[in-house]
Amino acid sequence: MKKSLFFILSLAVFYTSCSNSGSESGSNRVAKGDKVYGGTLRINETEQYQTLYPFSITDIGSAHIAQQIYEGLVKFNTKDLSIIPCIAEKWDVDAAGTTYTFHLRHGVMFQDNECFPEGKGREVKAGDFKYSFELLCTDTKENSNYSATFKDRVVGANKFFEASKGKPNGEIEGIKVIDDYTIKIMLNAPSSSFMYVLASPAATVIPKEAVEKYGVDAKVGTGPFVFASASAEKVILKRNDNYYATDSLGNKLPFLDSIVVTFLPTKKQELDNFQNGDLAMVIGLPSESIKDMVESQIADFQNKPPKYVLERSPEMASQYYEFNLTKEPFNNLKVRQAFSYAIDKNKIIEDVLKGEAYGPGTNGISPPSFKGYDITKIIGYDFDAAKAKKLLAEAGYPNGKGFPKVKIELNSGGSKNANVVLEIQKQLKDVLNVDVDFEVVPQKQKLEDAKYARAEMFRSAWIADFPSPENFLWTMYGGSVPSDLTLPSYPNTPRYKNAEFDKLFVAGQMAKTQEEAYDNFLKAEQVLMSDAPILVLWYDENYRLIKSNVRNFFSNPMRYRDYSAVYLKDAAPAATADAKKGEAK
Repeated sequence: MKKSLFFILSLAVFYTSCSNSGSESGSNRVAKGDKVYGGTLRINETEQYQTLYPFSITDIGSAHIAQQIYEGLVKFNTKDLSIIPCIAEKWDVDAAGTTYTFHLRHGVMFQDNECFPEGKGREVKAGDFKYSFELLCTDTKENSNYSATFKDRVVGANKFFEASKGKPNGEIEGIKVIDDYTIKIMLNAPSSSFMYVLASPAATVIPKEAVEKYGVDAKVGTGPFVFASASAEKVILKRNDNYYATDSLGNKLPFLDSIVVTFLPTKKQELDNFQNGDLAMVIGLPSESIKDMVESQIADFQNKPPKYVLERSPEMASQYYEFNLTKEPFNNLKVRQAFSYAIDKNKIIEDVLKGEAYGPGTNGISPPSFKGYDITKIIGYDFDAAKAKKLLAEAGYPNGKGFPKVKIELNSGGSKNANVVLEIQKQLKDVLNVDVDFEVVPQKQKLEDAKYARAEMFRSAWIADFPSPENFLWTMYGGSVPSDLTLPSYPNTPRYKNAEFDKLFVAGQMAKTQEEAYDNFLKAEQVLMSDAPILVLWYDENYRLIKSNVRNFFSNPMRYRDYSAVYLKDAAPAATADAKKGEAK
């Protein structure tokens, strides 16, 4: 009789936790604490990165790479997602909670690059942050992150942004350089999430010299790894020899010589490469693939030390479809509600995802990942075929009669997205007798088409930029929606507008306590779900396979990556040939 997946996973995790991980032999480049210098970490993203310009980054693949190149005043702790010092070694907040004073480290250098005299990076000063924050508050087609960061928060940011549409002039009133190593930021009101904002890629520092030389192709930061080269197949990052940081033992970081990020489009290819030794980890595998691998290679999980480490945990991520609210048929509330009731989400999880989900999206857009934020209080949409048919008839399409053909646009996502849309297509036909087409396009095209509302429905997902439901609700905030349909709308691509939702959302943003913020966010989320601008499908969890020689890598529900302290216990020789292809830009 076959062992259950739960039993196999438990067995694998048990042996992993009981292993003596320190028994492996290392290379001769040993650091304090028996850590190891050298080697190449090889990882994969199923989608090509879109951009490495900090103010343009909206996809997780780009963020994963950018987080190694750029840094900001603060950053997340990969273990628990708390805020820890980065380029700012300390900070003060006034009693009102509206004035933040950051004290920068001395000796933090921009990465060596041809944009600097003699190619040598210079020291970062407070003025560099002022310059970067002004770019973040400038109205350009490349800036996709202003509304999520400084808009409405920082004193004078809105005024500066509006002025930037003409001839840029003046400064942001709420950003003051006190001296070379001190910068002050003033807020319009207290914000419990402002430090999270400062930890995002959009709030990192970038040198003026790089922007003037390369424009949006500038890839120069202060981070532990330097951009070396990119192709359709991979991105190569190499060690920043001038990186300022050390670990708790005084070891100079980073440990790795290089990172190679490949772009294999399917999870099967990714798993094959992992098993062949070409990748250090696989994140987001279907549970059936995990089950088969563990059953066939149980010794690789039981050995001491094990060859592989298996992890499974919920994530701060939600999967959903967006309705285009600007035209028929989804400008009709009852049509949107009918679609929401017509989808059997449990069937998708069981038959298509093979159990790889935390749970069905029957409540709101926020996942059940935030302590003290009870999403079960939000009335969403469970499967109800009778109610779905009734609503569609009330909308003027009894039994689907006269319903226009609509198109769902989606990115490939390693074939999972296509399998899901096939099931949704079938369910909509079975329950509502409506036909939907779908088209699979590259991620970059899907993002652009969604911004300009070029299809009736879009496959979408949101992975938290910071650990709060605020980040999920921000995607539906009406203040970011242009009145002109020819202008792009991001992140609110459905172009949802509801004054009550916006009022509650802003009240939550400006709340002085988390309890008060969460109360407003729950009320806002209920307004949102009653309006049904999106069809929430499921809340994510992930299986992760990691080679046991990868040390100091910590998984977290936000998929935040920081490889600065990661090392390989049995470090392979660095990919010297790879790392020398192309020079840093």
